[in-house]
Amino acid sequence: MKTKKLIIPIVALGLAFAACEDNMNYNEYTVVDKEFVELTFGNVGGFMSQLYKAVDYDFGNYSNGAMQASATDESEYSKIGNAIEDFYNGGWSATNAKGSLWTSMFTGIRAANHFLEEFQNLDFEELKANSTYKGELYRYQNYQYEARFLRAYFYFLLVRQYGGVPIMDRQLPANEANSLSRNTSDEVFQFIIDECDAIKDDIIKDYSKLGDYSLGITEGGRADRMAVLALRARAALYWASPLFNPANDNERWYNAAVYSKAVIDECAADGRKLATKYEQLWASDNFTNPRIKNELIFCYRYYKNTGGDNLVETNNYPVGIENGNGGNCPTQNLVDAYDMKNGKAWDEPGSGYDASKPYDNRDPRMEATVAVNGDVWPTYQKEPLQTYHGGRNGQPMTDATTTGYYLKKLCNGAIDLSANSKYKESYHVYLNFRLGGVYLDYAEAAYRYFGDSNKKNAELDMTALEAVNVVRKRAKVGNMTATGDEFWERYKKERMVELAFEGHRFWDVRRWKEADKYFKSITRMNITLNADNTYSYERKDVSRQWDDKMYLFPIPRTEIIKNPNLEQNTGW
Repeated sequence: MKTKKLIIPIVALGLAFAACEDNMNYNEYTVVDKEFVELTFGNVGGFMSQLYKAVDYDFGNYSNGAMQASATDESEYSKIGNAIEDFYNGGWSATNAKGSLWTSMFTGIRAANHFLEEFQNLDFEELKANSTYKGELYRYQNYQYEARFLRAYFYFLLVRQYGGVPIMDRQLPANEANSLSRNTSDEVFQFIIDECDAIKDDIIKDYSKLGDYSLGITEGGRADRMAVLALRARAALYWASPLFNPANDNERWYNAAVYSKAVIDECAADGRKLATKYEQLWASDNFTNPRIKNELIFCYRYYKNTGGDNLVETNNYPVGIENGNGGNCPTQNLVDAYDMKNGKAWDEPGSGYDASKPYDNRDPRMEATVAVNGDVWPTYQKEPLQTYHGGRNGQPMTDATTTGYYLKKLCNGAIDLSANSKYKESYHVYLNFRLGGVYLDYAEAAYRYFGDSNKKNAELDMTALEAVNVVRKRAKVGNMTATGDEFWERYKKERMVELAFEGHRFWDVRRWKEADKYFKSITRMNITLNADNTYSYERKDVSRQWDDKMYLFPIPRTEIIKNPNLEQNTGW
């Protein structure tokens, strides 16, 4: 028999279930035998795992570990000359299109289409005598829904970045694929939501409760019904936002609220709730600890060795400790977003803020996210951080923090990068969808729909304020009580705080079309040690460039050359 060879697109940016290559590159194509893939459930499952490799994460995707957060007012990358600076220094263009998402997502979409057309209706006849056959076949039959979820998810990543893109819901020859025009953003969002609606009742509800279909293996990271519902809700929120909803169609806000509420209600029905402590969300055991994983809806588990990795720590530990490199340093803008423990903004009358002790009595999420002068960080260190000018971890040390702060969140502070350390690695998880974020999505959609942070009805039976305060209660910070325009301003700060360094700020400010307010400058904190061992704190604003064309990315020039029917985004 002649073996049929297939060119199958493979995205290898990392592994959701296994090791990731150190260089983080991907191979776009590999040649495999169709008959080989069909031979066993394991081979088909291996093909499916390739699809998951295109799921996004940002532990430092730009050169030398810069996160997208450092292209926002959330942080500043301390290493001068990094590629992240192109986002705000005028270096961004269609020939320097910033990232390979266009290629990687369409590679993933082609792979999903290939799976959906080439690997359906298999029965693995020769394996029927195996004791695991029943569970294997059940999983195989579910793969089609996972493939459709991932295809829809890839389209969400594309539409939030580029606006309308060509929709390919079937395999196409190269010449036809490279002649497609762009669908509108409305059409892409509708495609995503329609796909979620089509598969939500068929995809596995919960991989941890498979009963007779269980193979006794961990299925962490796979898409299930809750992931589908979360994608539908997030897509609806973006579609309702000003960038994609210039006419402010209120029905879109209604749908976004309804879809987010569906996630919240189903989580409640399943006994799922927020993790006990905020900092547990990125703990190394978050996939196994039931108090934590109940909040996680869809996440990317990253590790390059069997024991884990130290990518985040290597890129973000303070300068001045062994193998510390500075990295993504939180800004004063982010620090200012944290309320006092009593729920008042730091600059609000009666907050209790003490300018000589600016980090005392703040929202506990700040301590979990931002390393400040005087902190003992990482936790294995014995000496407090000295981020003041002239301190062991401050300027003018090469690559030291420019803002006065270092990053804690996403890092495992127990990892010791010293040469003689015995604990250098752990697992890391990127939080793509989690319940805390869904509460905030609901709050925004409900507020926009009702025009009132205290309004609800029989269907949307939680007010925007109530939803926000569920999240704040976990943080042990006083309730938010703001209404009207004040609520909107306080909500944006709440979202910035709760979701810091989870990949939201870059996109939130864009979809709100408020970059001229937030992305034209950042604020640093210059700290000076005085002769009497007190500290002086001086704010310094640093300008950045912004042009409204940057609400959407440019389509890479190479893609325009390949397909002249692609219309470039305005201004690029």
